Amino acid sequence: MEVKRAAISALLVLVAFGIVSLEEENPEFWRSQARQTLQSALDRKLNTNVAKNILFFLGDGMGITTYTAARILKGQLQNQTGEETVMTMDTFPHVGLAKTYSVDFQIADSAATATAYLCGVKTNLNVIGVNAAARNGICKTQKGNEVTSILKWAKDAGKSVGIVTTTRVQHATPATSYAHSASRKWYSDADVPAGAKKDGCTDISSQLLNNTDIDVIIGGGRKYMTPQYTKDPEYPADFSSRGKRRDGRNLIEEWKNMKREKVARYVWNKNDFDAVDPETTDYLMALFEPGDLRYEAERDPRMDPSIIETTEKAIRILQKNPKGFFLLVEGGRIDQAHHDGRAYMALHETVALDNAIAKGLELTKEQETLTIVMADHSHPFTLNGFPFRGQSILGKSPLWGSDFLPYTTLMYGNGPGHKIRNGTRPDIRNVNTSKCFPHRTL
Repeated sequence: MEVKRAAISALLVLVAFGIVSLEEENPEFWRSQARQTLQSALDRKLNTNVAKNILFFLGDGMGITTYTAARILKGQLQNQTGEETVMTMDTFPHVGLAKTYSVDFQIADSAATATAYLCGVKTNLNVIGVNAAARNGICKTQKGNEVTSILKWAKDAGKSVGIVTTTRVQHATPATSYAHSASRKWYSDADVPAGAKKDGCTDISSQLLNNTDIDVIIGGGRKYMTPQYTKDPEYPADFSSRGKRRDGRNLIEEWKNMKREKVARYVWNKNDFDAVDPETTDYLMALFEPGDLRYEAERDPRMDPSIIETTEKAIRILQKNPKGFFLLVEGGRIDQAHHDGRAYMALHETVALDNAIAKGLELTKEQETLTIVMADHSHPFTLNGFPFRGQSILGKSPLWGSDFLPYTTLMYGNGPGHKIRNGTRPDIRNVNTSKCFPHRTL
């Protein structure tokens, strides 16, 4: 009886504060929405055109629970309750699920999955652009087992091609569009073992220049492109940001020299990026960080553009080609935030990706563009605890654990988030989990 009274009291509070509208108590409210949804599906005309453009958005690690929590957050950032929010991704007419296992493991990584959805071939963990006959870290198994990606197919068909990512451009997802490597970790020649070099394997950064003529390259990864100890233009005093290459090559300068006959721009900051005119630019390489880009919630808008801005610039450059384009846009740091148990960062990255998708739809024509949004894998990320309608998705459950301590609505099944101190969990009653913390939310 006490539980029932508490539930009724909570509902009255929600109604009083306008969180739950009275119209939602009317069955016709919901039935009308259902009829409209069904009718819109019935009225939709099937697009049987051959796509001139392919716009491929990839949320790395963006599983169903991430997608759901980000939908709620997006609404709450707009001062709504959040649960009823419609993401741009929600408006797509077709939806499906993918099996994400790799040939050798039940749970795949971004390298194996990228090879599957970009090259059409399932493969082993940690390898990119090669089939399952290749073995992780063994260069000799790479030879003869290379598989090409849709980016190369598009280029061979005369289309313009590009990659946009929030990680380093040598990371697993973007790298698979252009590289073949027995290890996803061979970012620069300094990362390639001597034996692998002897057997003829090359690093991912050098393949970025040599394998496919890519029109637009946007992301991070400056330090893998320059000679060892080269000072970074943005962080000259930071030793970890300095160049990594041991072969003495400056791939940025090599790229510029390769494009001398065209209008090619290399930029590393937002001012120069904003100055790039898409109408007169043939090639663009924009590397905004030594490694991965900053999280959206920590991004300095004076130095680094958002994924919305980079997506727009890429499309405007590529769409000048009358034969069309292929563009891969990766929200790569969703995954990295999840690995560190940083739900706040992961969800804001997902919302930013959704906004980039909206920009992509705005700039292209549905009749000639195939737009795809997908995730490559998920994370052990859960929503739990019966939070009230409209409660911050980054907040705490109104229910407490059996140890009489609160817990967050969002939880991880593994990773660095679980803590036991002196035989008990930390007391987070006075911790505002809805705000961004320097390391991670509890």
